[in-house]
Amino acid sequence: MTATRYLVTSALPYANGPLHLGHAAGAYLPGDIFCRFQRLRGNEVLYICGSDEHGAAILMRARQEGVTPKDVVDRYHERIARAFERFGMSFDWYGRTSSATHHETSAAFFEKLAGEGRFVLRSEEQLFDPEAKLFLADRFVVGTCPKCGNANAYGDQCEACGSSLSAKDLIDPRSTLTSATPVLRETTHWFLPLGDHQEVLAKWIASRVDWKPNVLGQIKSWMEGGLEDRAMTRDLPWGVAVPKAVADAAGVDASGKVLYVWFDAPIGYISATREWSQAHGDPDGWRRWWQNDETQLVHFIGKDNIVFHCLVFPLMLHLHGDYVLPRDVPANEFLNLEGQKFSTSRNWAVWLDDALDEFPADYLRYALCSILPESKDADFSWRDFGARINNELADTLGNLVHRCVTFCVRSFEGRVPPLEGPSDVDREALDQLARTTRAVADSIEHYRFREALAELMNLARHGNKYLSDGEPWKTKKSDPRACANTIHVALQIVASLSILSDPFLPDIAQRLRGRLGLGATRREPQDAGLSWDAAAQPLLEVGATVHDGEALVPKIEDSAIEAQLAKLEAASRAATGTATEAADASSSAAAYAPLLPTIAFEDFAKIDLRIGRVLSAEKMKKSKKLLRCEVDLGFEVRQILAGVAEHLTPEDLIGKQVVVVANLAARPMLGTESQGMLLMAEGRDGKLSPATAAQEAGATVR
Repeated sequence: MTATRYLVTSALPYANGPLHLGHAAGAYLPGDIFCRFQRLRGNEVLYICGSDEHGAAILMRARQEGVTPKDVVDRYHERIARAFERFGMSFDWYGRTSSATHHETSAAFFEKLAGEGRFVLRSEEQLFDPEAKLFLADRFVVGTCPKCGNANAYGDQCEACGSSLSAKDLIDPRSTLTSATPVLRETTHWFLPLGDHQEVLAKWIASRVDWKPNVLGQIKSWMEGGLEDRAMTRDLPWGVAVPKAVADAAGVDASGKVLYVWFDAPIGYISATREWSQAHGDPDGWRRWWQNDETQLVHFIGKDNIVFHCLVFPLMLHLHGDYVLPRDVPANEFLNLEGQKFSTSRNWAVWLDDALDEFPADYLRYALCSILPESKDADFSWRDFGARINNELADTLGNLVHRCVTFCVRSFEGRVPPLEGPSDVDREALDQLARTTRAVADSIEHYRFREALAELMNLARHGNKYLSDGEPWKTKKSDPRACANTIHVALQIVASLSILSDPFLPDIAQRLRGRLGLGATRREPQDAGLSWDAAAQPLLEVGATVHDGEALVPKIEDSAIEAQLAKLEAASRAATGTATEAADASSSAAAYAPLLPTIAFEDFAKIDLRIGRVLSAEKMKKSKKLLRCEVDLGFEVRQILAGVAEHLTPEDLIGKQVVVVANLAARPMLGTESQGMLLMAEGRDGKLSPATAAQEAGATVR
């Protein structure tokens, strides 16, 4: 099979602060899983990223701190790069846009487009700070939002009502640099006439029929509004300078003019690839990736970058004429934190490097992959994190490895026993290896990483059930051959999992292969390591040695989770001076739901609320609203039909410790019966999330 060539990028993180878990779940973990998988498949992969180090926000932070912009980007570039390394990111090259190669590449790109008349030169009035003597980028201006009255709206967007704004729209604007009242002054810039090329872009987008609906939906919204000219230069003292030759040809003073950050930042993918080529002794090698129609270019981004990666950058590449266009842009939605948006200003965030100080990278990778915001916003909570690691990763995967490896060491001297005269159950268990390998691969190929992880864990669950049903501790004496067969098959399941889990949990997978005596996995097409397809069949030879060891997935103590919650609240209080959301609530356009009429205590006392653990969940046929859940109440398992399918996926509920109305009369629905009710919290935006509690199944809620 001929290898496919994948050029994969993840959005350049802005070197204006550290990474938080929302960033990791948006553009980075999905890209890394995809690249690790494609390498295992034997495909050519070049994974490119780097720090985005230009723009107004960096200049703003530098002025606030009394340092230079270079001081800021140097500090955060190192912190971000180190966090990525610790998180297990497998970039082939991590560059930075302040490098000489990037400045040269971006300037040459701009100069070529300008020389071919691709820009429109236009003069217009912009806000100018008379004290700082600088034209003000939109983020340098705050004022009163003309739509909702928020007194601290930014010049590009009001964070209270979400409206897109122009700095000149603000009421009583003021400079964030000096608090001076801005004045209007004329300036000249180079504009990319997007509207002139809308037909070309629309035709190209129409050919991307397999792109994610959320991506195509946002593009359609931009198209329907009509694409407008967009300035590709700015008046700033920090960035890639507008080439003097271009300015001279236009009769414009280029001093203090730089390329718009969203012009030069995506070119960072190209300049980083050039640096990778140079480092490998092949200065022109980058062309094989960027200027070859056989390359599959895939951008992993967050939804806030869709317009730039799906319209602006592709048009830039098209107009330049020498480059491949994106094959796919699988953008993710946003990740929230404990039911609220990540907010760096309020310090409502979990910084990636801080989290890595407390927990193994694979724990964070597993929990984040389980809730990736692939088609809608998702929510990270510390208690859910602990439950997923303990109840899923440890109790399912870790438990299976411990059970079968320990038994093999104790009963078969650590040697894989033979498989002789396997039963139908044994053969069915082995057949599951190929089915799961295909299912996980198909899900990853279509960027359904949550689904892929669920398929992987289902194989581990199947292995645990197979082992329990086989009861080797009983057949060891009564039927030694059946006992040996059970352990043989269980070990083969574990061996398959050691490959299938590699893209998701690289450290755990490597340690697991070490216990089974398996070698390294494939990293390049020419490598002789274990490939993805090897997971579809038995890997372990009869008589091969396996080794026991410490718990593969040690559980997390409840105290560690509570410590993180306390840390989050304390950091937020320190940043905002309050532990509540009063400030955000006062500026929010959404109203709280009114209180219902008062009831007597005796009425409430009639309700029996219990903690239940959702064992499984699936969509109900013929219903858009219902999920059928199997819920463990400790003393029994109930079937509960929850009308939340428009808000939650089955994966959002599986493993959750939920609150159940346990004494509600059973209710027939769609030919089946619902034996209780799951309690949900409805936010002011109308979105539902399960009410959860960190207690054992069956515990009473009082």
